[in-house]
Amino acid sequence: MQAVYRETDITFAHRVYRNRPSPTSTSSVREQLSNIVYLVDADPVVRTNLSAFLAAEDVKVVAFASAAEYLGYGGRDTANCIILNIQLPDLSGLELQRQLAERANTPVLFIGDQCDITSTVRAMKAGALDFFTRPFDLSALMASVRVALAQDRKARQRKAELAKLQERFSLLTPREREVLPLVVGGLLNKQAASILEISEVTLQIHRSQVMRKMQAESFADLVRMAVKLRIPHWRGAPLDRKPRQEMPTFGGVGRLGSLMPNGIR
Repeated sequence: MQAVYRETDITFAHRVYRNRPSPTSTSSVREQLSNIVYLVDADPVVRTNLSAFLAAEDVKVVAFASAAEYLGYGGRDTANCIILNIQLPDLSGLELQRQLAERANTPVLFIGDQCDITSTVRAMKAGALDFFTRPFDLSALMASVRVALAQDRKARQRKAELAKLQERFSLLTPREREVLPLVVGGLLNKQAASILEISEVTLQIHRSQVMRKMQAESFADLVRMAVKLRIPHWRGAPLDRKPRQEMPTFGGVGRLGSLMPNGIR
């Protein structure tokens, strides 16, 4: 049975989905607890109907009547997406989408009363995942909601992982930060030691400290971390032609020790 939105029926979601079995796995329950959809629509009927439908799908809904209400809400700290009406009383949906893009990459699904080709194209070019017009195909809407939630969850996970790597990188000494790009660039210990004008034994000590502080289980793991931190690999002239005063350049940075990932100093 395909459910379709109707303004005169505010309890349709409960009637259609009330007999749907609830998932029982721990992972499913944990995932549901982080599924939050933010609905911004001035129409109270739309807010009631869609909230009931999504609640029946084990998705928590926080509804707002205006863009200002949503922007003033401070609880957007879990995996989420936003269902946004293209026409709002205080701010256009497209303008709110633009502001959201500046603050966070929240997945956006647009809804509207009619198909405005120009607005639809602008919304999709700005990164909207989908655009739905009345009457809503609820099965298609739910599919897009799940895609949006999964996308947001992965983005937050990547952000958390990057924050951990940046924290580990901050523990490195200036010398260890010089050693890291040389090592992940494929240089042998002897070659890296020659560039830094230190002994090979000292280089090995710094390298082991880098592995320990970055919590890298292998050299390949360390390389992956450097890639995520956007630490450029060493790309210099042949070692036998590289004078000491010409240190290898990393994206325009003359000294290795002055480089920090993602603008961190």
